[in-house]
Amino acid sequence: MKQLFKIHPSDNVAVDLSTGFKEALSDIPEGSPVIKYGFPIGHATKDIGAGETVHTHNMATSLREHEEYEYHGAFQENKSLTADNKAGDGFPCRSSFSGYLREDGRAGTRNDLFIIPMVGCVNFVAQRLAHECSVTDPETGETKYPVALTHPYGCSQLGGDLLRTQQLLAGLALNPNAGGVLLVALGCENNTLESFLPFASGKTPERLRVLVCQDVEDEIAEGKRLIGELFDRMAEDRRTQCPLSALTVGLKCGGSDGYSGITANPMVGRFTDAFTKASGTAILTEVPEMFGAEQILMDRAVSREVFDEIVELINGYKDYFVRHGQTVYENPSPGNIAGGITTLEDKSLGCTQKSGSGPVMGVLRYGDRIGASEKTKEPGLYLLEGPGNDMVAVTNLAAAGCSLILFTTGRGTPLGSPVPVVKIASNARLAGKKTGWIDFDASSVLQEGPEADRRFFETVVAAAEGKLTANEKNAAHEIALMKDGVTL
Repeated sequence: MKQLFKIHPSDNVAVDLSTGFKEALSDIPEGSPVIKYGFPIGHATKDIGAGETVHTHNMATSLREHEEYEYHGAFQENKSLTADNKAGDGFPCRSSFSGYLREDGRAGTRNDLFIIPMVGCVNFVAQRLAHECSVTDPETGETKYPVALTHPYGCSQLGGDLLRTQQLLAGLALNPNAGGVLLVALGCENNTLESFLPFASGKTPERLRVLVCQDVEDEIAEGKRLIGELFDRMAEDRRTQCPLSALTVGLKCGGSDGYSGITANPMVGRFTDAFTKASGTAILTEVPEMFGAEQILMDRAVSREVFDEIVELINGYKDYFVRHGQTVYENPSPGNIAGGITTLEDKSLGCTQKSGSGPVMGVLRYGDRIGASEKTKEPGLYLLEGPGNDMVAVTNLAAAGCSLILFTTGRGTPLGSPVPVVKIASNARLAGKKTGWIDFDASSVLQEGPEADRRFFETVVAAAEGKLTANEKNAAHEIALMKDGVTL
């Protein structure tokens, strides 16, 4: 039997829970807005009768390259983000977790050794070292291997393009999950050690080693020696109770479907509200998937300055599309459309629910790190410049300082990240079919309500405190850097 789910009282469409597709609740004349989540997700391209399916055959986006945004004043909710605040909404939270407190005051959820190539030419060296080096974890007794973060860049790049590569690689080296870092250089790349190391200056010397392959007779033997020194230092590390304010969680979705905005994304949003009210920090990225929902985020800015930063973030990314001769609404993906999402507004209004409903504290640019400037030291929710591409986005979040990522999906993906990724299925079919990819089934919220929220919270805490996520079990730790320049 068909079961329709109406998300907001003012909606003129509802979601068929058996298919994930939208159905008109009343007649929608041609040219009239289609309303979902309480906001327009596009307009009817022909008359739509009550009870008809609403999708690409009878509606289209209303997005434009240029929009005017209004400042409606600073966000009015209580902005005091202290551990004394109650989480609200019945979602459990706490003021601390068991993690690895680092010298800079941030906390890791893991104590990993990252091998970071300075240039793609030495990827095989990094991969071989990661495969052949191991250590017994002093706390769990398990065998641990280094994580090789291979990529194709670091040479034949110029100007801002090279700068982006350096910023992202340095951000990964400085991630609080990296208890040790081995930088592997070739020796002739234009990502020189002299130009790169200042970006990674926050890494304490005892946790950083450098291998220049052209300078040694046997790079594998020398790499193993350096990794041994790092493992010896990391053997001293132990989990301790860390304040929640030292933890940063990334928010991401990929392969969304018609259920994502009903189950998985709102659940993550409730977690985000509870987490930030209890003094944690969360980061939302995927700027193109804010298009159509950006005014909502702007209305949550804590100040006029932050509002202006969000406007600049949105308009700057739209200009990026236009400069390359692309429309701003060339989204959702074929998989999204097959799952019931019709327009970018439809996708964005569901996507941004992961950020909850609390204040937006500030904006990070691509390559920025949380806490690296005075403007990003306060806990709370931040927006991060970057694309929606899954691999680029999870890398971007890790480089920005996230030590755990919450990733919602309706279609499924085995993608990993340098840091643990909690994969959250929006529907039971995916959760049951892909048990090797998925960590939590958010469709349970439709039957269980707050009990599902409680179980989700326990899943996130368990992952933060060491329980392996599916991507870790699969040894999926991919990275991708965003290139935007000439290749020599």
